[in-house]
Amino acid sequence: MKLYIKTIIPVLLICILSWGCKGKGAQGDGGGTAGSETAEEGHVEEVTTIATLNKEQIASVGITWGSLEYKSLSSTVKVNGQLSVPNNNKANATSLYGGVIKTLLVQLGDYVRKGQTIASITNPQYIQLQEEYLTVSSQIVLAEQELQRQQELNASNAGAGKNLQAARTTMNTLRTRRASLQQQIELMGIDINSLNDANLKSILLVKSPINGTISNVFAKIGSYVDVSSPVVEIVDNSLLHLDLQVFEKDLPKVKIGQVIDFMLTNNPGVTYKAKVFRIGSSFENDSKSITVHCDVFGNKQGLIDGMNTIGLLDVNESKSLAVPNDAIVEADGKYYVFVLTDKEGEAHHDEEGHDHKEGEEHGHAHEEGETKGGQINFEKIEIAKGASELGYTAITPVQEFAKDTQVVTKGAFFINAKLSNTGGHSH
Repeated sequence: MKLYIKTIIPVLLICILSWGCKGKGAQGDGGGTAGSETAEEGHVEEVTTIATLNKEQIASVGITWGSLEYKSLSSTVKVNGQLSVPNNNKANATSLYGGVIKTLLVQLGDYVRKGQTIASITNPQYIQLQEEYLTVSSQIVLAEQELQRQQELNASNAGAGKNLQAARTTMNTLRTRRASLQQQIELMGIDINSLNDANLKSILLVKSPINGTISNVFAKIGSYVDVSSPVVEIVDNSLLHLDLQVFEKDLPKVKIGQVIDFMLTNNPGVTYKAKVFRIGSSFENDSKSITVHCDVFGNKQGLIDGMNTIGLLDVNESKSLAVPNDAIVEADGKYYVFVLTDKEGEAHHDEEGHDHKEGEEHGHAHEEGETKGGQINFEKIEIAKGASELGYTAITPVQEFAKDTQVVTKGAFFINAKLSNTGGHSH
């Protein structure tokens, strides 16, 4: 019995030790798996710089892009100014005859063309002029017959010379009166050839003398107007001038033919252009400033006579690459712009193991920034900011742009947000 016990105890100890080693080994394997998972979770994925949007997204957000622009921003002088329209491009629509406004067919801000009806005026005196014209015309017929009769009597020595002279005087007087009435009626806009007893007109039409925009309405329905009372004022804003007030010390920087950038004080985000065509030769009041007259050209949308402006005079000819302020986005203390690109996003695998491109639909290829599926690629480029003026900021890209590069000018913030949302795939 003792011999049996002595024999079984060593065997049991060996089994226990063997089982314990296996457990540690298994535990060690499990620790290795956990370490591998930790290392996998600690993998830092690469940040993608390519965003892809479809045309519906671009249209709904209002994303726009344009060519590279070079502007003088840091070497400029600001000058105040005002938009104006020359008097020969302004007009009042008036009536040559007094009357009461019956209809008013335009409103403030309406665009009208030359000859377009503005309003209608009524007055009983209009009928009297037409009545008198028809009466004089009938009297002329009788006067012509009387003159012919007196001429026949005088030719046969049967009539008095004074009767012939009286008939001729009456005839000339009536013809003069008819010519005067005809001119007055035609000035009223009535066709004299169609005038008869059945179509006497009591309404006159007031028409626009020029093309332009209604800038003021002076009359209303039922009010009385005459030659000295204009119905509306019309301004042709297509011929806007920019009048800049330049101080004496800055005057040498202005030259005839120089192109000047300017913006409206109430809308600094939009830049317009004007060209200097005349420099004043006298000071304006006590301001010690001289008026510089410029023709506005290019985009004139939103410009109205009388608006205040701020212009930029170039100190020198140096220009730098510049983009609208809305084209720049900030992330992690750095600044970026987006450009159209043919590049594709980083590859990643979906749950089924298929390869995809970041920002690309499966199976679609890019061609000059646009995929066959109607999507457009944008690349995020780091830049350094420079001076800012008139809604533009000078930039220096970390990589040189090609001459035909298209830069996003509006909606860069949305593209950046879209890029951030699609950058979380594991690699």
